[in-house]
Formats: sequence, C-alpha cells, structure tokens
Amino acid sequence: MSDEIYVIPDIHGNSDKLRDALALIEAEGGQGARVIFLGDLVDRGPDSRGVIQTLIDWIAAGRDWIVLRGNHDQLFLDFLDVQGEKAGNHGWLSTNMGGRETMASYGVYRRDRDAALRAVPQAHVDFLAGLPHAHETDDLFLCHAGIAPGVPLTDQHPEDLMWIREPFLSDRRDHGKLIVHGHTPVDWPEHHGNRVALDGGAGWGRALHVAVFEGQEAWLLQAGGRVPLRPGR
Repeated sequence: MSDEIYVIPDIHGNSDKLRDALALIEAEGGQGARVIFLGDLVDRGPDSRGVIQTLIDWIAAGRDWIVLRGNHDQLFLDFLDVQGEKAGNHGWLSTNMGGRETMASYGVYRRDRDAALRAVPQAHVDFLAGLPHAHETDDLFLCHAGIAPGVPLTDQHPEDLMWIREPFLSDRRDHGKLIVHGHTPVDWPEHHGNRVALDGGAGWGRALHVAVFEGQEAWLLQAGGRVPLRPGR
C-alpha cells in the first residue's frame, strides 16, 4: 500500500477549484488516493454548500479522505448553534469573514439566522460538527492553523489548531513531526523545515494548491506533474 498522502488546504467555498484539485489527484493517484483536507471548507467563495456536499458524497462513496476542521468551519457552526454561547455571531457575516457568501450558497440573502437554520441541511451541520482538529501520521502532524510551540502534539488545544499564527509561524524549533497547515495565506507554498504552509489564498481569488507527501518528502502537484517543495521555498 502506498504511503502517499495528498493534501488540499483552505478551499473557502470554491467548488470549481476543488474539482480541479481532485482531478489532479485522481489522475496521479487514482480513486483510492488518500486525501487530507486542512479545513476552511466554507466562506468567501461562492459555493460553500457545494464543497460540503461534494465531500459528503465522495466519502460516502468510499473515498479515503480525511477532512479537518478550520476556524471558518467553526464560525459557521457557532452561528448555527442553537444553545451555544456564540450562537448567532453576526461578526461571521461581516464583509471580511465571508459568512454572507456561505449563506447565499444556501439561498439565504439576509441576516436571518432562523432562515439559515431552515436552509442548511442537518447533514451538513452534522458533517462539520464531526470533523477532527488534527491528523497524525508517523512523520506528519496535519492541522488547519498550526500548533502551540513547546506543547506536546497530543495536548494541543483546538483553538490553537484552528486559529494560531504567532508564536507558531516564527518558531524554528523541531516539533517532533513536520507540521502541515493552512490558515495563513502565502504567495506560494512554503517549506520552513519544521512546517509546511499550503494556503495559497484561494479564499481571496488565488490558487488552490495540492501537495503530496511521502514520509516528510514534499511536492506540489501541478498539471505537468510534481514539483519538489523543499526547505527555503
């Protein structure tokens, strides 16, 4: 069995870019390829509903896919939570966060939480609520945002895994495993030796990159094949 892992970072409601990324993976790795999604399925792009439904459908069809939870997925859940302390958080509906685009993908065009509760299928809520915050292999620790440096990987807090930037981004120490993350957009995927940053800014109209890992060896998967992703790039 191949130890290849394909990784797709922040999709942000761009179902067209997701389809292209999945086509690249299937062309190289076939239908049995293991794919890990780093979260932020929703917000900013036009088709968050389609992104979630695609993942639900293909996982149900037997694809070897693992989907992690991002901070935007959590914000969506918080908005829909009937009893939670963050229920109805209207900050998610601000221009910057992208909640309005997510609601529009469900046919809700006003700040009406009751309408949102009626429009979002329970299967979508259950899917997001069941997403883990991290996934580990022998060589990699994959999460949405990063980790709290100096804290054992087994003791990381969900808020850090979904939200952290500093001091993680500037920390140069060996974390025990190579950390693979999205969350903080970069002009091009970056390998820092102890971490790999993959969010190319699809939520802001830029590319949705696909990475491939074999152990800690990393490549970007492009239409012409693999491009090595090494420290310093």
